[in-house]
Amino acid sequence: MVAARWITAAALIVLVPVGFAQAPAATAPAVAPPALVHARGDIAGDWQGTLQAEKSLRIVVKITKSDKGWDAMMYSIDQGAYPIKASSVTLNGSTLKFSVEMIGGTYEGTLSADSNSIAGTWTQGPKPLPLTLLRTTKETAWEIPAPPPPPKLMAADADPSFDVATIKPNNSGGTSMQGLYLRGRSFSIRNGSLADMIAFAYNVHKKQLVNGPGWMDNDRFDIDGVPDKEGVPNDKQLRKMMQKLLADRFKLTFHQEKRDLSAYVLTVGKGGQKLKPTQLNGPLPGFGMRPGPGGLMLNVRNSTMSDFTSFLQMLVLDRPVVDRTGITGRFDFECKFTPDDSQFNGHPPPLPKQAEDAETSPNLFEALLQQDGLKLDAQKTAVDVIAIDHVEKPSAN
Repeated sequence: MVAARWITAAALIVLVPVGFAQAPAATAPAVAPPALVHARGDIAGDWQGTLQAEKSLRIVVKITKSDKGWDAMMYSIDQGAYPIKASSVTLNGSTLKFSVEMIGGTYEGTLSADSNSIAGTWTQGPKPLPLTLLRTTKETAWEIPAPPPPPKLMAADADPSFDVATIKPNNSGGTSMQGLYLRGRSFSIRNGSLADMIAFAYNVHKKQLVNGPGWMDNDRFDIDGVPDKEGVPNDKQLRKMMQKLLADRFKLTFHQEKRDLSAYVLTVGKGGQKLKPTQLNGPLPGFGMRPGPGGLMLNVRNSTMSDFTSFLQMLVLDRPVVDRTGITGRFDFECKFTPDDSQFNGHPPPLPKQAEDAETSPNLFEALLQQDGLKLDAQKTAVDVIAIDHVEKPSAN
């Protein structure tokens, strides 16, 4: 929720905008709690408070009593007011806790004696933020705006190109791609190499690229563009747009071969997969990472297994990843793991200083199997290879 940080935390990747756009800072102060005293432990009702993040964000939490305890819906009304269901809500004495898995956030607070305020902390990333929630009345409650209509999708049979595309050198000195973004109809790449772009466009690992020039990995670019067809493109259309851009602006030509390479093969573990059907609608997946206590949290949203293996081989692992799970459909899931130096192109995201009693997360392979029922095995297998025949540096815009 904090500035849609769950998507871009660790500045790694986003293939889709499944979070919320940042909005202007809120200026309305928190209202004083009503004088009515509620029964001890009664938290049912509407609560609100202001989170001081990069900008002030007004938060509304609606809590209801259920057969199994408590349910909650969370709204960030300055970020589009999309409702987000809490995955768990507990009240132990005066301590309220709830988690929102979709955005990787947790809240813990202390209920006041009159049950009209909760003083607590919102955690979404390495830096917890104070958040006091006050019970509302009809007079004090903030209005929750209607969420915007879903974006219009591009026709499935459309064959888009970039209507306008700018390519600029990135001289930041970064050694890995910072992100692929699709915000509405605007597509961008930050600090991407030609190898990164080809790998994305043709859904391969960079080790599947051969015969390329030395600058293919070293030179870095920023790209911004919009499609020439109406609507938001799906992943296949995005890749097709990139293929056309590479041929037009980088003069890329190549031929394909089959070679036996060291790869990772993704299958379902003996205990079965533990994935949850997605709560989102849309043609694209979303991936985000955030360092936290005990390890690195990977959040996956609206993803097929093919999307997930593409993400792993593009940004996390050091070799191609082949999907042999046989799983169909789109899923939401998380994986908390401790990265090693072979991952993220040798530059894994730094983890915050851990408390001495903190439990260390397992490595990626053990974590995927334990938490999600997915098994990654290293083996040599036949994969497609892109043998580059010709490529040029792009002309200046």
